[in-house]
Amino acid sequence: MSTATAVAPALACQKSRFALDEGAHFLNCAYLGPLPRSVAAVGVEGIRRKLSPTPFASTEFFTDCDRARGRFGRLVNAAPERIALIPSASYGLAVAARNLPLEPGQNIVILGEQFPSNVYAWRRRAADDGCKVRTVERPGPPPSGALWNERLLEAIDPDTAVVALPHCHWTDGTRIDLEAAGRRAREVGAALVIDASQSIGAVPFDVQRIRPDALISVGYKWLLGPYQTCAGYFGPRFDDGVPLEETWISRRGSEDFQGLVDYTDEYRDGAARYDVGQTSNFILIPMLIEAMDLILAWEPARILDYCRELLAGLAEELRGRGWAIEDDAWRAGHILGIRLPEGCDVAELEARLAAARVYASLRGDALRVAPNVYNDASDVEALRRVLVAFG
Repeated sequence: MSTATAVAPALACQKSRFALDEGAHFLNCAYLGPLPRSVAAVGVEGIRRKLSPTPFASTEFFTDCDRARGRFGRLVNAAPERIALIPSASYGLAVAARNLPLEPGQNIVILGEQFPSNVYAWRRRAADDGCKVRTVERPGPPPSGALWNERLLEAIDPDTAVVALPHCHWTDGTRIDLEAAGRRAREVGAALVIDASQSIGAVPFDVQRIRPDALISVGYKWLLGPYQTCAGYFGPRFDDGVPLEETWISRRGSEDFQGLVDYTDEYRDGAARYDVGQTSNFILIPMLIEAMDLILAWEPARILDYCRELLAGLAEELRGRGWAIEDDAWRAGHILGIRLPEGCDVAELEARLAAARVYASLRGDALRVAPNVYNDASDVEALRRVLVAFG
C-alpha cells in the first residue's frame, strides 16, 4: 500500500463567485478585497434580521463571535481563546503597544516604509517611554530582500524590546523571514509583533512555528471580508494586559444579562478582554465568518500557488526587460512589486492602466500587482500589454 501523502488538486479560478465588473482587470486585492457573492448575501440577511429582531436570544451576542474566533484560529493554527475581534490593524497594534513593557534607552525595531499602522503606535510608545524606534531601511533596489533580512537580524540587539514587522512588505511583497526574526527576538527577550494584513488568507501562517507574541490581520483584504473587521492573536505575554476599552461583554459572566448589574473587575478568559466594544456586529461578523469559510475551503496554500502561477511569467518577462523585481526566493508569491524605470512618467502609466481598465496600486516607488482567485490569465495579459507598450 502506498504511504504517499495526497496532494490537493490545483485551485481553479473562482471568478463566478464574485460580481466584478465585466471587462475590468482587478489586480488590487492588497488594496481592497472584493466581497464574494455569498459574503454579500450573508450581510443582507443580517440587515433583514435587524429589521425585526424577534426572537433574538441573548446567546446570539456570543455564538457568532466564537465561530469567528475559531475560523481565524484555524487559519493561523492558534487556539480560539487566543483570538480577539477588533475593528482594525491600528486597534490591535495599539493593544500590543499599550501592554508591552518598555524602559528608557530600549529600542523598537521596524522596517523602512512599513505600513503606518505598525509605525505610529510604536513612535508614540517610544516618545512616552524614552525609547528609540530603530528603522531598518531597504538596502537598495530589488533584488535586495536577502540583504534586507540580514540587516534586520543585525538590528535586533540586547536593548531591543519589540520587533514589529509585516509578513511581507506592503509596497511590493518583499518577504520577511519571520522565523529567523522570531528566533533572534527571543534570544534577546524582545516581543515579536506582526501585522499580517497583506498575507493572512492568501499565505499559510503557523503561529506555533513562527511564535509571535501578537499577530494582527484585517478582514477586508486577503480574507475577502467586510471593512472594519479584523482579528488578532495575543500570546501569553498579554494574558494579564489592559484593554483599550472597558466593555461589558469582555467581563466574566457577561453571558448572564440579568446579572450584568453585579459588576466585576474580572475579564473573560483569553484574548476576549481585547475585543472592541459592540463586538457582536450581527451584520459584519457573519460576513467575516462566511469569507473565512471560503478561504479555509480553498486553502491558503492553494491560493498562494494559484497567484504565484498567474504572476510567474510576467515577473520573468519584466526582469528580462530590465525592470527591477525582487528575487522569487524573497518575494511573497501573491504580490508582485515592479520598480518603474528611472525617469518614467508615473501619471502617464496611471492613465494607460485606467484606459485599459487594469487596476493595480502605486505604492512607494513600486507598482504593486495583487491578484487573487477571481483573476485569470487574461487579467495578467491586460497588464502585460500596458507595461510592455509603456516601457
